[in-house]
Amino acid sequence: MKGVVISVLVVLAMVRLMVRLGEATISCEEVVNIVRPCAPYIMTGIGSSTIACCNGLDQLRKSATTTADKQQACQCAKDAAAGFPMLNEQVSASLPTLCKSHIDFPISKNINCQDIH
Repeated sequence: MKGVVISVLVVLAMVRLMVRLGEATISCEEVVNIVRPCAPYIMTGIGSSTIACCNGLDQLRKSATTTADKQQACQCAKDAAAGFPMLNEQVSASLPTLCKSHIDFPISKNINCQDIH
């Protein structure tokens, strides 16, 4: 009986550590920290995107691999973008091209993140 209880506890502990299928593993805090270096450029459009910004987009691409992660990252970026009234939508949409880093969604206030797959 003691062995069964220990086995059940071990299985429960393992289940708690596993990520549930379809649940995003990327947090909004991570997304905001990743795209923060892009903020000056996407608000002004002056100059060029920074290496830190482009590295962040590449990191975001690598971090958001599942549909749930992409949708979560999109929603976080959308929410963050909404906090910047001076956001230049054209400039932010051009970032992946400038940085040569494909992400599956633009940094935009006007995107339906549920359409991201």
